[in-house]
Amino acid sequence: MPTHDDYDQGVDIAALTDAPNAETLAKSLANAIVQRSAMRFTSASHRNAVLTAPAFGMLAALASEKLLTLYDGSAWVVVAAGTSAWTTPALASGFSHNGNSNGTVQYRVVNLFGERTVMWRGGLNLTYSGNAIANGGYILTSALPPEARPTTLRTVSGACSAADSTALALKIDAETGGGVRIVGTGSGVTPPWLSFNNVMYSL
Repeated sequence: MPTHDDYDQGVDIAALTDAPNAETLAKSLANAIVQRSAMRFTSASHRNAVLTAPAFGMLAALASEKLLTLYDGSAWVVVAAGTSAWTTPALASGFSHNGNSNGTVQYRVVNLFGERTVMWRGGLNLTYSGNAIANGGYILTSALPPEARPTTLRTVSGACSAADSTALALKIDAETGGGVRIVGTGSGVTPPWLSFNNVMYSL
């Protein structure tokens, strides 16, 4: 009758009194060890199709999402995200980087408390036609990539210049389709720059 490993992890070790069976021996060891290591899957759907009854503590790396997930006994949670390098998006006409000398506008996707979060930094210069902000307030030439798009509209605020404006902050909408829009400008509110420092929202 098999015994268990010395670390109480449930890995079956064949006993000398067991009937010789190389296939059973190898499979028992492989199955027990694989489920206790970081398993690799192409996507979350692939993981869910294979691990239909996950156990507490299982780790699964997802290639498409670039995430390391952990089963906490009731759900898969993110414990680490992939590359979190800063990305500089292309800005639409009427907007430029380094507003108020705050640096280039950039974003990155990080793991914050087990949840994917978009972080921004930098300063944005704004231009207007009369009181109308350029491009209807949409600051990017193309949408953010799918991995940086929120599941619902995320509305946050960014500090803006007090010059030529009665407001000290503007609303920033991160849309599900990947658009990023500045809202709230108009008569009396035409600040020349907007800060994206410390702007962040969950996905």
